[in-house]
Amino acid sequence: MDIFFEIITTLAAQFQKPTLAFLMGGMLIAAMGSKLEVPEPVYKFVVLLLLLKVGLGAGISVRSADAMSLAVPAICAALLGVVIVIFGGKILAMWRGVSNADAMATAGLFGAVSASTLAAGMAMLDSEGIYYEGFIGALYPFMDVAALVTAIFLARMSAERRAAGTVQSDGTATMSSGGGGFGFGGGFDGQLAKGIIVDTIKSPAISALLLGIGIGLLARPEAVYESFYEPLFRGLLSILMLVMGMEAWARLSELKKVAHAYLIYGLTAPLLHGLLGFGMGLVAHHFTGFSAGGVVLLSIMAASSSDISGPPTMRAALPEANPSAYIGSSTGLGTPVAILSIPLFITLAELVIGF
Repeated sequence: MDIFFEIITTLAAQFQKPTLAFLMGGMLIAAMGSKLEVPEPVYKFVVLLLLLKVGLGAGISVRSADAMSLAVPAICAALLGVVIVIFGGKILAMWRGVSNADAMATAGLFGAVSASTLAAGMAMLDSEGIYYEGFIGALYPFMDVAALVTAIFLARMSAERRAAGTVQSDGTATMSSGGGGFGFGGGFDGQLAKGIIVDTIKSPAISALLLGIGIGLLARPEAVYESFYEPLFRGLLSILMLVMGMEAWARLSELKKVAHAYLIYGLTAPLLHGLLGFGMGLVAHHFTGFSAGGVVLLSIMAASSSDISGPPTMRAALPEANPSAYIGSSTGLGTPVAILSIPLFITLAELVIGF
């Protein structure tokens, strides 16, 4: 009974947070027929500021970390982000009616990291007096960027292949529809992949994110970061979520036949991803002496799903994807499950490694 009450409390708290509260608010006013609109130039400016802030913060945290100690855990974190997206997108796209764009956007958010969930894990370890490396916070950009770029690349690769169609004997092309997977069916086209990688890096969302990381790494932007980007961030994110909520309501009907797919994935993926992160953490522990607390936090990062960097990136890079699908399943379902699973990973680390 206590665990049931804890689940309900966690879900209620999640819906009260700005990310979901403004998303639900946008859906509500759209359902009431409101004519509220955010001009497209304003929306694009908001997204630019959000992604620059995320990138700057990531670059600053990586610059302040010890490079040698960071190397192996960072590689493990980046691999986790890529693997979660590849397999998550493939699993979701197998459901009939789930579009490739929706599958990859959802997998991208699950492969990326929730800073709030990571902070909750750190707070729990601190309360238990469990040691973890000080550079842990610098790991999240490696997993975050790897997951988001992989998701966008695979979604665009799939879109290009589908656009090419299947050439019939009469010279016409037919378009495929529905689910059915993504990626490299029919052989890997290196030239096509190269072009999509270049386009992905040049896209506004990834360009802004990478620019922020570069400036954070190579310059000293702390003053403007703390005085301008940090104070504005939560307010700008609320505007973005309001816009995405209105859009989500307009596209909610698309989910009627496949809602169960996102429900199942949202409830099970955090646990599976967390166990995968635990395995990668053990690899880092074996090669570098990565602490048991660090292994726990890497597991929590893998179990979490992005509620900050992911939504604006996906909205800008994959506008055809449905926010109802990828935000609802990640922030609405995945985040509470990830938070509730933190004690599981602590117990597992105690049994396997010991504190």
